Amino acid sequence: MSVNRLKNIPGFSIDQVARAVANDPEVLRMENLDTDLQPPFAAVIATKAVIGEDQDNSYLPFIGRDELRTKVATKINRQINEDFYDEWHVCITCGATEGMLDTLLATTDPGDEIVLTDPTYAGMIQRVRLVGANPIFVPFYNFMGTWRLDLDVLQASITPKTRALFIMNPSMPSGAVLNEVEWNMIAEICRTNDIFLIYNASMERILFDNKTLIHPATLPGMKERTIIIGSMSKEYRMIGWRVGWVVAPKSIISDIARVHIYNTVTATGISQAGAIAALRSPQDGLENCIVEWQKRRDMVNRQLKGYPMQEAAGGWSQILDVGQLGFDAETASQLLLERGKIAATPMTHWGDQHSNQYVRLVFSNETVSRLITLGNRVKLALG
Repeated sequence: MSVNRLKNIPGFSIDQVARAVANDPEVLRMENLDTDLQPPFAAVIATKAVIGEDQDNSYLPFIGRDELRTKVATKINRQINEDFYDEWHVCITCGATEGMLDTLLATTDPGDEIVLTDPTYAGMIQRVRLVGANPIFVPFYNFMGTWRLDLDVLQASITPKTRALFIMNPSMPSGAVLNEVEWNMIAEICRTNDIFLIYNASMERILFDNKTLIHPATLPGMKERTIIIGSMSKEYRMIGWRVGWVVAPKSIISDIARVHIYNTVTATGISQAGAIAALRSPQDGLENCIVEWQKRRDMVNRQLKGYPMQEAAGGWSQILDVGQLGFDAETASQLLLERGKIAATPMTHWGDQHSNQYVRLVFSNETVSRLITLGNRVKLALG
């Protein structure tokens, strides 16, 4: 019998799709946020070098190696062009996903409300529910072929129970990227209501078409209200290392660190060594990777021209509106795999208005030469 906190939390459909694929080499693997582009070479070498070393086979320090915390603080200071953060603003976690749960546990009580976009990463939505808070959804909408956030709904969503806005940018699964107007509205809401912005920054530099990063901590009054959650997984392609961080005002970081310690104690030592090496390196390879990911995104769009889909402005995925084709997400996912040999995850639990009519197409893990078959495969599966 399930406990109450799990009653409204569904299973994760990504691994179910992956299991159905088995090891069929003909299947386009578009279900999971993996990439075949290599991690920084320095990270690989450093990780291998410390295996078996005593200092890297330790629980200590619980909140992360001093140098890694300093490197993370330096990285964000460089992004905001201000010397604000230091190592005592930083807690190293087992990936960004642990950082999300730690942060929600440190900032909410059961019954509180957390505002998210619709759609957004299911791992964000269900962690809100897991801690006993309630997700409040603000939809994206189509404006001239791009995703825009409904600012009227955003303003109306704030109540006395609101504790934070929980925003990922670029957003997953849609690839939406917030513009200056949207960020300014988010900042105004946080300042006026004295609430936190929990900022999932895991993909913030993966932007297409020469877009520039707008960091919310640069907006007036937001450094004191922004909790930044990041990781080595996407921008550095270090998924298996499971190293992330929370960077937050000193008024809350000690509480987040306390939750982290009782949750996982520490991130893996050898992985932290790899992360330090990657952050030390003057070239992390991201610029070339963005060029390649954009080529793959563009091929997906060329192949599916005429299908109901808006292109990603950033990130590793975008979503196909199978509802307009007469399918629900689960049925479309099954048909895509069985008829088209495309592994695509249904977005059934990834939002409110924007969920059951979408499947996600991840373009980060398939080459252009394989994606060139996508159009025929989708036509075979869905018509």
